[in-house]
Parts: sequence; C-alpha cells; structure tokens
Amino acid sequence: MTGTHLPVMANEMLAALAPRDGGIYLDATFGGGGYAHAILDSAECTLWAIDRDPAAIARAAELAAAYPGRVHVRQGSFGTLADLLAEAGVTMLDGAVFDLGVSSFQLDDPARGFSFRADGPLDMRMSREGVTAADLVNHLPERDLADVLYLFGEERHSRRIARAVVAARREAPITTTSALAAIVRRVVPKDKSGIDPATRSFQALRIRVNDELTEIESALRQARDLLAPGGRLVVIAFHSLEDRIVKQSMTEAAGRAPAPSRHDPRGLMQKSDASFRLLTPKALRPGASEVAVNPRARSARLRALQRLPPAEGAR
Repeated sequence: MTGTHLPVMANEMLAALAPRDGGIYLDATFGGGGYAHAILDSAECTLWAIDRDPAAIARAAELAAAYPGRVHVRQGSFGTLADLLAEAGVTMLDGAVFDLGVSSFQLDDPARGFSFRADGPLDMRMSREGVTAADLVNHLPERDLADVLYLFGEERHSRRIARAVVAARREAPITTTSALAAIVRRVVPKDKSGIDPATRSFQALRIRVNDELTEIESALRQARDLLAPGGRLVVIAFHSLEDRIVKQSMTEAAGRAPAPSRHDPRGLMQKSDASFRLLTPKALRPGASEVAVNPRARSARLRALQRLPPAEGAR
C-alpha cells in the first residue's frame, strides 16, 4: 500500500471527543483510518466513516471487516454528510471528528498529483472526478489564476506566478507536478523558514479543485445540528484558512462571536442563549515530541465544541 499514516494529535482528539460505550460517532474524513481505529479501540461504540476518495473507502471496508457490526462506510463529500447519514437512518450523533486537508496516503502517492516531492500528473482530485489542477493551470485566465493563488494559498507573489504560468503554457501544456513546481520556484524567492516556494501554490490549487472551504463551512453546520445533547465536535485544521472557518463556526455556536458595532442594528437584537460550549477556548497544538516524530503535525490546530443539555442551553 502506498503511503503511511500517522494520525495527528490522536490522544488530544480522544480526550476531546470522549467516546463512550454505546455511542454513535462519525469520522467525516476517514483518510487512513487512524482516528477511526483510535475511537473504536477506546469504546464499544458504532462508527460511521465518510470519505470521497475511493481508495479511502476501500481502506474503510477493511476496517469494517476488523470490527464486525460496528463500522459503516459511506462514500461522498462531507459537505453532504447529513444526507449520507439520513439515507442510512442516522439522525443523531454522540460525536464527530474532522481531520481537514489532504491525507498522507494522498500526499505520498505521486499518481494523485497532490505533492511536488515526486513527479506525477497534475491532478489533485480527492474524488477522482471533475476538474483537475492541470485544467485550472492551463485554462484559467491569468487574473483568475492569480486570484486562486492569493485567496486559497495566501500567496503574495500570486500575480508573478500566474504571469509565469501563462507564459510557460504558451510553449507547452503544464501537466506534471514537477513542471509546475519548477515554474513557481523560478519566480518566487526562497522562504527563510525553509518552506518550498511551491507549497502555497499547490495548497491553493488543491483547495480550489476540491472546493474545500465551502465544503468545510457546510459540513460543520451539519455536524453541529446532528449532535445529541452532550455530543462533541472535534476538528483538526492545518492552515489558517481552514482554522479561521472552524474558529468562527465554533465561537458563533457558543455565543461568543464578537459584538457588532454600536452603529450596527443587529446590536439591538436580543442575544439568544447558546446551545453549545467551547471545550477549547484556544486551539490545542501538538507537542514537540509529536512534531519530532511526525513533522506534518507541526501546523495542526485542534478545536472542540459540545452541545449543552437542554436545561443548560436554556439558561
């Protein structure tokens, strides 16, 4: 099997999710199955696993065989998780966990085109369907490509990169990860942090190809709505764009969103009682020992939310 998988902040995830015997839990981003294994081993519970990657679904089927009757697998985007679960008769969860971004299996397989560390087709599709990164790179107008790199990669050299890409594709289509990375490296100066100059561009294209930010916003709302009283939502994000959405979603649910300006009419509206509490007032970060073993963990941020029992939410 190509790729390796080390679940990031697994102990912190379990502490925040607090699985219990008889509970019903959702792993909305099955990936390599690390969190699913941890949840199933920690309690005699039922786990629903969702992923849009066919390869991940195959791995989830192997897990289901190892835990007879306890694992149920659904293929699809987590942005449609409520529908996927409703089709199976699931309308309430005791907990849900999201491990956002790309999985180690996807990163480590050159044929998937997510990484520039090995040459491969410029693909980046998690579901293996729809528009590829090569389609965007070779057909987007220069200005639109620059916007993608800036908005989804926070790349301050976005216009310079887009100009170079358009010039290169006039000579020949850009179809491989190494070709794109080389173009970016030629026009972007090296970062003092040691991060490869192509990192932000690849992140931006991956997010755009898979519509990740829209999916996250929708999925968090749906997961929140499905939580039973006392149920918990745990999310691990890996870059600021993801974490910003998670933080905003959770703080608003907990009634801790910043107050509007005194000139904003919404400030006159009565504030409703929150139905959730933040379990992580500040994002949790991985320890130095974990980062030493798994460098990919270094940017992880874990946030958690709990639905209050009705009596508490009404206070």
